[in-house]
Amino acid sequence: MEVLGIDIGGTGIKGATVDVATGLLTNERFRLPTPKNATPEAVSAIVEEISAHFNWSGTIGCTVPARVEHGLVRTAANIHAFWIDTHVEDLFSSATGQKVTVLNDADAAGLASVTFGAGKGRDGIVFFITVGTGIGSAMFLDQKLIPNTELGHLVLHKNAAELYASDRVRKKKDLSWKKWAGRFQEYLDRLEFLFAPDTIILGGGISRPSKAEQYLPYLATNAELVTATLQNEAGIIGAALAASLEAK
Repeated sequence: MEVLGIDIGGTGIKGATVDVATGLLTNERFRLPTPKNATPEAVSAIVEEISAHFNWSGTIGCTVPARVEHGLVRTAANIHAFWIDTHVEDLFSSATGQKVTVLNDADAAGLASVTFGAGKGRDGIVFFITVGTGIGSAMFLDQKLIPNTELGHLVLHKNAAELYASDRVRKKKDLSWKKWAGRFQEYLDRLEFLFAPDTIILGGGISRPSKAEQYLPYLATNAELVTATLQNEAGIIGAALAASLEAK
Protein backbone atom coordinates (compact mmCIF):
# COMPACT_ATOMS: atom_id res chain seq x y z
CA MET A 1 0.00 0.00 0.00
CA GLU A 2 1.29 3.43 -0.95
CA VAL A 3 0.58 6.56 1.07
CA LEU A 4 1.74 10.12 0.47
CA GLY A 5 3.76 11.39 3.43
CA ILE A 6 4.43 15.10 3.93
CA ASP A 7 6.82 16.49 6.55
CA ILE A 8 6.43 20.18 7.49
CA GLY A 9 9.64 21.74 8.79
CA GLY A 10 10.78 25.21 9.70
CA THR A 11 12.67 25.78 6.44
CA GLY A 12 11.22 23.20 4.08
CA ILE A 13 8.14 21.08 3.43
CA LYS A 14 8.93 17.78 1.75
CA GLY A 15 6.86 14.85 0.58
CA ALA A 16 7.14 11.47 -1.07
CA THR A 17 5.06 8.37 -1.64
CA VAL A 18 5.85 5.54 0.77
CA ASP A 19 5.35 1.80 0.68
CA VAL A 20 4.03 1.45 4.24
CA ALA A 21 4.76 -2.29 4.29
CA THR A 22 8.50 -1.71 3.86
CA GLY A 23 9.01 1.92 4.88
CA LEU A 24 10.71 2.66 1.56
CA LEU A 25 10.07 5.76 -0.52
CA THR A 26 8.61 4.88 -3.90
CA ASN A 27 9.39 8.24 -5.52
CA GLU A 28 12.04 10.89 -5.08
CA ARG A 29 11.29 13.44 -2.38
CA PHE A 30 9.77 16.70 -3.54
CA ARG A 31 10.65 19.74 -1.42
CA LEU A 32 9.35 23.30 -1.34
CA PRO A 33 10.48 26.09 1.01
CA THR A 34 8.32 26.79 4.03
CA PRO A 35 6.61 30.18 3.56
CA LYS A 36 8.21 32.97 5.58
CA ASN A 37 4.80 33.86 6.96
CA ALA A 38 3.90 30.24 7.69
CA THR A 39 0.24 30.65 8.58
CA PRO A 40 -2.03 27.59 8.34
CA GLU A 41 -3.43 28.84 5.03
CA ALA A 42 0.03 29.43 3.53
CA VAL A 43 1.27 26.01 4.57
CA SER A 44 -1.95 24.39 3.38
CA ALA A 45 -1.27 25.78 -0.09
CA ILE A 46 2.15 24.08 -0.09
CA VAL A 47 0.61 20.79 1.04
CA GLU A 48 -1.83 21.08 -1.87
CA GLU A 49 1.05 21.78 -4.28
CA ILE A 50 2.98 18.73 -3.10
CA SER A 51 -0.11 16.55 -3.47
CA ALA A 52 -0.62 17.90 -7.00
CA HIS A 53 3.05 17.26 -7.84
CA PHE A 54 2.45 13.54 -7.27
CA ASN A 55 -0.99 13.72 -8.90
CA TRP A 56 -2.07 12.06 -5.70
CA SER A 57 -5.44 10.47 -5.04
CA GLY A 58 -5.63 8.60 -1.76
CA THR A 59 -4.65 8.79 1.88
CA ILE A 60 -2.17 11.46 2.99
CA GLY A 61 -0.18 11.63 6.22
CA CYS A 62 1.29 14.93 7.36
CA THR A 63 3.41 16.19 10.23
CA VAL A 64 3.34 19.55 12.00
CA PRO A 65 5.82 20.84 14.62
CA ALA A 66 3.13 21.13 17.29
CA ARG A 67 0.90 19.04 19.53
CA VAL A 68 -2.09 17.70 17.61
CA GLU A 69 -5.13 16.42 19.49
CA HIS A 70 -7.87 14.77 17.42
CA GLY A 71 -7.00 16.94 14.42
CA LEU A 72 -6.67 20.19 16.39
CA VAL A 73 -3.37 22.05 16.84
CA ARG A 74 -2.93 22.89 20.52
CA THR A 75 0.57 24.42 20.78
CA ALA A 76 2.67 26.82 18.75
CA ALA A 77 6.13 26.92 20.32
CA ASN A 78 7.92 26.62 16.97
CA ILE A 79 5.23 27.70 14.48
CA HIS A 80 2.99 30.72 13.84
CA ALA A 81 0.61 31.44 16.74
CA PHE A 82 -2.30 31.46 14.28
CA TRP A 83 -2.07 27.64 14.24
CA ILE A 84 -3.53 27.24 17.73
CA ASP A 85 -7.02 25.70 17.62
CA THR A 86 -6.81 25.18 13.86
CA HIS A 87 -8.47 21.94 12.79
CA VAL A 88 -5.51 21.09 10.63
CA GLU A 89 -6.84 17.79 9.31
CA ASP A 90 -9.97 19.50 7.97
CA LEU A 91 -7.86 22.33 6.51
CA PHE A 92 -5.48 20.03 4.64
CA SER A 93 -8.26 17.68 3.55
CA SER A 94 -10.18 20.61 2.08
CA ALA A 95 -7.08 21.82 0.24
CA THR A 96 -6.14 18.44 -1.24
CA GLY A 97 -9.55 16.83 -1.61
CA GLN A 98 -8.15 13.76 0.19
CA LYS A 99 -8.33 12.22 3.65
CA VAL A 100 -5.42 13.66 5.67
CA THR A 101 -4.06 12.40 8.98
CA VAL A 102 -1.90 14.89 10.89
CA LEU A 103 0.41 14.22 13.82
CA ASN A 104 3.29 15.80 15.69
CA ASP A 105 6.56 15.71 13.74
CA ALA A 106 8.58 13.97 16.47
CA ASP A 107 5.82 11.39 16.94
CA ALA A 108 5.95 10.68 13.20
CA ALA A 109 9.73 10.28 13.14
CA GLY A 110 9.57 8.07 16.22
CA LEU A 111 6.86 5.91 14.70
CA ALA A 112 9.04 5.38 11.64
CA SER A 113 11.97 4.49 13.88
CA VAL A 114 10.21 1.87 16.00
CA THR A 115 8.66 0.31 12.88
CA PHE A 116 11.54 0.37 10.41
CA GLY A 117 14.60 1.96 12.03
CA ALA A 118 16.77 1.92 15.14
CA GLY A 119 13.78 1.32 17.43
CA LYS A 120 12.49 -1.76 15.60
CA GLY A 121 11.88 -4.66 17.98
CA ARG A 122 12.67 -2.64 21.10
CA ASP A 123 10.10 -3.18 23.84
CA GLY A 124 9.70 -1.41 27.17
CA ILE A 125 9.85 2.38 27.37
CA VAL A 126 11.51 3.89 24.31
CA PHE A 127 12.07 7.60 23.77
CA PHE A 128 12.78 9.07 20.37
CA ILE A 129 14.34 12.51 20.88
CA THR A 130 14.78 14.87 17.93
CA VAL A 131 17.39 17.59 18.36
CA GLY A 132 17.57 20.49 15.95
CA THR A 133 15.96 23.91 16.10
CA GLY A 134 14.20 22.66 19.22
CA ILE A 135 13.92 19.37 21.07
CA GLY A 136 11.04 17.07 20.17
CA SER A 137 10.04 13.80 21.77
CA ALA A 138 8.07 10.66 21.05
CA MET A 139 7.36 8.09 23.76
CA PHE A 140 6.60 4.42 23.16
CA LEU A 141 5.57 1.64 25.51
CA ASP A 142 6.08 -1.80 24.00
CA GLN A 143 6.06 -0.26 20.50
CA LYS A 144 2.83 1.69 21.11
CA LEU A 145 2.99 5.47 20.70
CA ILE A 146 1.95 7.67 23.61
CA PRO A 147 1.39 10.87 21.60
CA ASN A 148 2.14 14.54 22.21
CA THR A 149 4.70 14.30 24.99
CA GLU A 150 6.50 17.59 24.10
CA LEU A 151 9.40 16.83 26.46
CA GLY A 152 11.55 19.51 24.90
CA HIS A 153 9.68 21.74 27.33
CA LEU A 154 10.91 20.06 30.48
CA VAL A 155 12.32 22.82 32.68
CA LEU A 156 16.07 23.23 32.88
CA HIS A 157 17.58 26.32 34.52
CA LYS A 158 14.14 27.93 34.85
CA ASN A 159 13.32 27.62 31.15
CA ALA A 160 12.35 25.09 28.50
CA ALA A 161 15.07 22.53 27.92
CA GLU A 162 15.14 23.25 24.18
CA LEU A 163 16.20 26.82 24.96
CA TYR A 164 19.22 25.42 26.80
CA ALA A 165 20.25 22.25 24.99
CA SER A 166 19.01 22.27 21.38
CA ASP A 167 21.34 22.25 18.38
CA ARG A 168 20.22 25.80 17.58
CA VAL A 169 21.55 26.90 20.97
CA ARG A 170 24.85 25.11 20.28
CA LYS A 171 25.25 27.03 17.05
CA LYS A 172 24.04 30.36 18.43
CA LYS A 173 26.43 30.26 21.39
CA ASP A 174 29.22 28.68 19.34
CA LEU A 175 29.58 25.87 21.86
CA SER A 176 32.07 23.08 21.31
CA TRP A 177 30.53 19.65 20.97
CA LYS A 178 31.92 18.77 24.40
CA LYS A 179 30.34 21.80 26.07
CA TRP A 180 27.05 21.25 24.30
CA ALA A 181 27.10 17.57 25.32
CA GLY A 182 27.37 18.72 28.93
CA ARG A 183 24.14 20.67 28.52
CA PHE A 184 22.41 17.83 26.72
CA GLN A 185 23.54 15.41 29.42
CA GLU A 186 21.58 17.48 31.93
CA TYR A 187 18.50 17.03 29.76
CA LEU A 188 19.03 13.28 29.49
CA ASP A 189 19.52 13.05 33.26
CA ARG A 190 16.17 14.77 33.82
CA LEU A 191 14.47 12.51 31.29
CA GLU A 192 15.85 9.38 32.93
CA PHE A 193 14.95 10.53 36.44
CA LEU A 194 11.32 11.10 35.44
CA PHE A 195 10.69 8.13 33.14
CA ALA A 196 13.46 5.51 33.48
CA PRO A 197 13.39 4.58 29.77
CA ASP A 198 14.92 1.39 28.45
CA THR A 199 16.13 2.97 25.20
CA ILE A 200 16.77 6.52 24.02
CA ILE A 201 17.06 7.10 20.28
CA LEU A 202 18.56 10.40 19.15
CA GLY A 203 17.15 11.78 15.90
CA GLY A 204 17.12 15.02 13.98
CA GLY A 205 20.18 16.72 12.55
CA ILE A 206 22.49 15.53 15.33
CA SER A 207 21.91 11.88 14.41
CA ARG A 208 24.10 12.10 11.32
CA PRO A 209 27.20 9.94 11.89
CA SER A 210 29.60 12.84 11.24
CA LYS A 211 27.96 14.77 14.10
CA ALA A 212 27.21 11.87 16.44
CA GLU A 213 30.84 10.91 16.71
CA GLN A 214 31.59 14.41 18.01
CA TYR A 215 29.37 14.23 21.10
CA LEU A 216 28.40 10.62 21.89
CA PRO A 217 31.66 9.93 23.78
CA TYR A 218 30.65 12.63 26.30
CA LEU A 219 27.17 11.22 27.03
CA ALA A 220 26.30 8.54 29.58
CA THR A 221 22.86 7.05 30.24
CA ASN A 222 21.38 4.10 32.08
CA ALA A 223 19.18 3.50 29.06
CA GLU A 224 20.69 2.17 25.87
CA LEU A 225 21.57 5.26 23.82
CA VAL A 226 21.50 4.92 20.02
CA THR A 227 21.22 7.23 17.04
CA ALA A 228 18.43 7.16 14.48
CA THR A 229 19.03 5.59 11.07
CA LEU A 230 16.28 6.95 8.80
CA GLN A 231 17.63 10.51 8.77
CA ASN A 232 15.63 13.04 6.70
CA GLU A 233 13.11 10.46 5.51
CA ALA A 234 11.81 9.63 9.01
CA GLY A 235 9.07 12.27 9.15
CA ILE A 236 7.74 11.38 5.71
CA ILE A 237 7.72 7.66 6.47
CA GLY A 238 6.11 8.11 9.88
CA ALA A 239 3.42 10.43 8.53
CA ALA A 240 2.52 7.93 5.81
CA LEU A 241 2.51 5.06 8.30
CA ALA A 242 0.25 6.94 10.74
CA ALA A 243 -2.23 7.64 7.95
CA SER A 244 -2.27 4.00 6.89
CA LEU A 245 -2.86 2.83 10.47
CA GLU A 246 -5.77 5.23 10.89
CA ALA A 247 -7.28 4.07 7.62
CA LYS A 248 -7.46 0.45 8.80
